[in-house]
Amino acid sequence: MQITADLHLHSKYSRAVSQEMVLPIMAQWAQKKGIDLLTTADWTHPLWLKEIESQLEEDNEGIYKLRGSASKTRYILTTEIANMYTQGGKGRRMHTLFFAPNFTTVHKINEAIVKRGGNLLSDGRPILGLSLEQMCELVWEIDEKVLVVPCHAWTPWFSIFGSKSGFDSIEACFGNYSDRIYSVETGLSSDVLMNWKIKDLDSRSIISNSDSHSPRKMGREATVFEFSGDKLNFSDIAGALKQDKVGRCRISYTIEFHPEEGKYHYTGHRVCGVVQSPEETRIKGVTCHVCGRPLTVGVEHRVDELADPERKTQNAKRKTNQETGVVGYYHWQDDSRPPYVMLVPLQEIIAEAFNTGTASKKVEELYEIMVQNLGNELEILLKAKPEAIEKIGGPKKIRTNKFILKEDLWLQLKKSLLG
Repeated sequence: MQITADLHLHSKYSRAVSQEMVLPIMAQWAQKKGIDLLTTADWTHPLWLKEIESQLEEDNEGIYKLRGSASKTRYILTTEIANMYTQGGKGRRMHTLFFAPNFTTVHKINEAIVKRGGNLLSDGRPILGLSLEQMCELVWEIDEKVLVVPCHAWTPWFSIFGSKSGFDSIEACFGNYSDRIYSVETGLSSDVLMNWKIKDLDSRSIISNSDSHSPRKMGREATVFEFSGDKLNFSDIAGALKQDKVGRCRISYTIEFHPEEGKYHYTGHRVCGVVQSPEETRIKGVTCHVCGRPLTVGVEHRVDELADPERKTQNAKRKTNQETGVVGYYHWQDDSRPPYVMLVPLQEIIAEAFNTGTASKKVEELYEIMVQNLGNELEILLKAKPEAIEKIGGPKKIRTNKFILKEDLWLQLKKSLLG
């Protein structure tokens, strides 16, 4: 069976996060979205940890469910930590996911962080002065089962390959621990193809998650696992990320948001409205021609800098599911790499059809009608037939959905609506 997971979220205790990011509401939206496994998020925060411990009970080793609830949503203990330090004469700012196998390990890690001077009450995503080598040493001295995954790997700030404070390789960042970094997260501004172009990632799995700050945006990116067992456990997820050939779980595919829509995809200066492609940046440089300040080097350009020369022009192979019309993207050569699909969140599709915002009453009403009558959001985006959508939303909204599902080109959506 398939298990859809969103393993990078934030709780109400993180900055700029909705107060609705609490376990029961997250579970309700997971059901609407079609997400089976969520992260609890933010287990370093003492108040949030107290909440999740009181609200969850273990369903199987390292996998949790809401206590006394019929909800089918399951949870795993992951959290994001920010590390800010100096290495190689350069300031480094890293965001990293840590997967803990149980609450005992969580408490021990938190205690060790506090002993090292960490302030865990300040934010759900704490900022620590430890290097990532020191961080790995800290968590693995406590429990070797902990998984360490660099998140949104290409964001200019706060990522392992980021143009502002990142590194050029996994080894440069993690040193002697680099061979225990089994996976990286794409982030909204990169897709799987971009990560396939980096030799350093050939032996590592690639996952995608939403990094959502509100329930409605959960699942905008996700990782779909194929599971052959009875009850999922922590070791199954760990095995999938490690690409264990004899395990019960493997990554089937990932769900990607269009990276062009990501905040940091292109090089530019938002204040001055400057946007440059990698080709333009090579010609014009990285200084804003309007104000003279440095441009933020975007993800696309940074990938181009680190990509293997022979891979820079490679494209994914497109395969269309004849029954659903959904396009899958596959590695140009290595069939063992899990493919990906490009989707646009259903609420954004509806909003475009009505030329309104995603939070409008009209969008919310149609969204609820669709998920109540056609299945969860991912079922609608991946499997719903146009005739069924037409009965619910009318011809114009059908054409909108059909266009997204079959043509997969978000940037041309408005053009399709004009017809």
